[in-house]
Amino acid sequence: MQRRSVLLGLTIGLGVVLACTTLWWWRDRPLAVRLVTPGRGPAAELVYATGFIEPVAPVSISSRLTAPVARVLADEGDRVHRGDPLLILDDRELRGSLAEIKAESTGATLAEARATTLYRQGWVTRAALDLAVANGRAARAATDSARARLDHAVIRASIDGIVTRRDVEPGDLATPGQVLMTIGDPSRVRITATVDERDIGRVAPGQSAWLSNDSWGGRQRRARVTTITPGGDPTQRAFRVRLSPDGGALPIGMTVEVNIVTRQSDNALLLPASALAGSIAWISEAGRARPRRLRLGIVGSDKVEILGGLAATDRVVDRPPAGLAEGRRLRAAP
Repeated sequence: MQRRSVLLGLTIGLGVVLACTTLWWWRDRPLAVRLVTPGRGPAAELVYATGFIEPVAPVSISSRLTAPVARVLADEGDRVHRGDPLLILDDRELRGSLAEIKAESTGATLAEARATTLYRQGWVTRAALDLAVANGRAARAATDSARARLDHAVIRASIDGIVTRRDVEPGDLATPGQVLMTIGDPSRVRITATVDERDIGRVAPGQSAWLSNDSWGGRQRRARVTTITPGGDPTQRAFRVRLSPDGGALPIGMTVEVNIVTRQSDNALLLPASALAGSIAWISEAGRARPRRLRLGIVGSDKVEILGGLAATDRVVDRPPAGLAEGRRLRAAP
């Protein structure tokens, strides 16, 4: 009976030992994880904005007279040269006024000539001559003024460029100060971009940028930040940033996506963003998991610049599983 008790105790003890051994093995079994090492490469911190292409110095075309528009000679997209006629105003009233003034001027000039002859012959006084001369000069000045007003009925281009906007149709009444057309020089353009006020503190003149548009087929154009408007727009909560493009001409009026490079490193130590939980990475040291806090630099969508806390030869757990604990044995997954 006593022998049976001893055997039963040994059996139970062996079972407990076996269970503990199994539990220890289960808990300390190697966890299959994907291990990665950091690499070297370029890293850039970008500020995204949208903008549009506009002339550096657009010229607004307006009339000096109040008159109906008779003809429109240029349309949007037309290339014009300095002095080319753009608009012709209805000048019938101006021509009638000029004819009347010219007739008066002719009479005043004849009266001046007669007064000069009579004064030399002693038939009129000096005062009468002076009055006739003054009337003749005033009449000729009025003629020149009327002729100039008639010339203003033809509105001409003041620079070489392209008509970027036309806001007039035949029959419209043109008035002084009203913008009828806008002309810009396509060889001198700039990009005006809208930058969120949360990002404007990282933008500065001289920074490089990349421009893109869906119609360019994946190609990009370089640009450079030139100025930042000192006052923001409280409604949009944004600031205007102007950039100068490199290379050839760009189509005026086109919208572009702008990525301003605010910080750049050509040989950064990079780690996949999927290997980080905040600033913590799990390192495989002698086959066991060790958490380590890293000092981060430029954070991208797929990679992160590591400024400190990691060596180029360290093996890091990529996509660390939930519940990973310090000291857990690791093995590299195939």
